[in-house]
Parts: sequence; C-alpha cells; structure tokens
Amino acid sequence: MPNWEDVLEEIKNKRQEYADKAHGTVDEIRRSYLSKLHTHTKRNIIAYYSGFLSKPDIASSINDEDKNGFMMAVHKLDRDKGLDLLLHTPGGDLAATESIVNYLHKMFGRDIRAVIPQMAMSGGTMIACSCKEILMGTHSSIGPIDPQLRGIPAIGVIEEFKRAHEEIRRDAAKIAVWKPILGKYMPTFLTQCENAIKWSEEFVGEQLEKVMFGGEPDNREKSRGVVEKLTDFSGNRAHNRHIHLDECEKIGLRVHAIERDQELQDLVLTVHHCYMHSLMNSPAYKIIENHIGAALIKQQARSAGEN
Repeated sequence: MPNWEDVLEEIKNKRQEYADKAHGTVDEIRRSYLSKLHTHTKRNIIAYYSGFLSKPDIASSINDEDKNGFMMAVHKLDRDKGLDLLLHTPGGDLAATESIVNYLHKMFGRDIRAVIPQMAMSGGTMIACSCKEILMGTHSSIGPIDPQLRGIPAIGVIEEFKRAHEEIRRDAAKIAVWKPILGKYMPTFLTQCENAIKWSEEFVGEQLEKVMFGGEPDNREKSRGVVEKLTDFSGNRAHNRHIHLDECEKIGLRVHAIERDQELQDLVLTVHHCYMHSLMNSPAYKIIENHIGAALIKQQARSAGEN
C-alpha cells in the first residue's frame, strides 16, 4: 500500500490529469482507499478526523454540531455489518462526546470498533473506551480522560485545594501565600470540577463495563481499574500524555495491534495519510465521512483576497 510520499505523488498526478482543485483530487483518492479498507474488513467505516495538528488555531474539537455529520454518515449504511470508527481527535466537550456515543450505540449496538491510526485524546479516548475493541498501531496513542475546565485540569484544582487546606491546617501563616492562588478561582468552580470528574469517571466506567467488558464476570473491577489509570493525574502528569499500545494492554483495555494483519495495517495507514494530506493541503479542518463517500467537511472561511 502507498506510504505518505506515494499518496502525495498520487495527488500530484491527479492534479495534472484532471487540472482540478487540490481538495477535489485529495477527496477522490482518499475515498478510493477508504472503500478498499471497507472491502478488506467487510464492515461499515466512518472516519472522524480533526485538523488539530496542522491547524491548531482553529477549534476542531468534539462538539454537538458533529452529531449532524454522524447522522449523515450513518444514513444508508447496513447496520448489521457493525462499525469501524476511525478516530483522530484532540477530544472536546464531554456532553457532546456522551451524546455521540449514545447515538452510535443506538445505531450499531455494541458492534463498534475504534481504529486509532495516530491519536485519539481525551474525549477521543472516551469514545474509544465505548467500543468493544480498540485497534492501534505501535505508533498510535490515546490519552488521559481527566476533564479540563477552561483549560484547567479539574483534578489538579482539587489537588491544589487539598494541598492548601493541609498546609494552612499545619501553619495558619500560609493563608497569605494561598489566598492569591485560590482567589483566581470563581465561586462554585471547585464544585464544577468535582462534578466534571465524577461525570467523566461514571461515563467511561459504565461504557467499559457494558460494552468492552460486557458479559464478563469481573467487568466492574476491570472497568474501575482502567478508569483509575486513565484519570491518574499524578501518574499521567499531563492531560496530553500519550498512552501507547503496550501501556493500553497493561492497564487492561482490549486492544488489537493492526500490525498483526499486514494488509489491514497498510490500508489503515494509507487512509490516514490521505486524511492528513486533506487537512494539510485544503481549507478543511474537520472531516466526518463514511466508506460510500458521504461526508461532512468543515472548511475555513476564505478571506476576500484569497483565490
């Protein structure tokens, strides 16, 4: 299967052949390989791709508007064939993530596999944990699921308050040190953090228990163990920490290495290269697309001076 440079060369050849717009030829090539992946797996495929790496200044995280893209992508699919969900996202809104997962389960039941060609972080990890299995390469990664409020780690806020309480309890003079630090938080923010943490843990725990570990006698214990590792703020150290295949196996997730099937690996990576070229070389910053070519592509607005 074509690698990164081969895909780029194919795009260039198509441009010369059809003298079409750049994103048009990229779309054609991407969809051809997406169709080949479907032929290999014999399962429905929906790709959910964010341009967060090539277009970091554009908000491309998970949001409620994405539901429209998934509804469009599910339409006309044979739901008895299950779903392989290709994920490349930095995460996003927890409520939107929960709603999208709920919708996909209503459409495909538990027969959903997450395929992570490179990164599915935060909310993307939550979606992956809501599937019966996660397909990853040795280069792929998920991330912690500790919630962020206004860009601040909720668990970090809780830990900071606990530390302040303990230090002030030991030495009242520390109030002067902690007052300006804790004063930066708005009223009720601590409660919001506590609620967000509880919501995140309960949602992912429930999904793991019912779907990935569904029917197993120790499903509750397994789900709790995974959630504990994915929300371990002190152990993970940062919200953007990359958790790779070998560690996913260690913490108990049901993962499958795509390297075990060479053709599958080649197809997944070629499709991934196609999406990355699409996001890098066109105004697109988010793509939700199925294997039969139905797609919602969100693009940057062009300024008046651009061609």
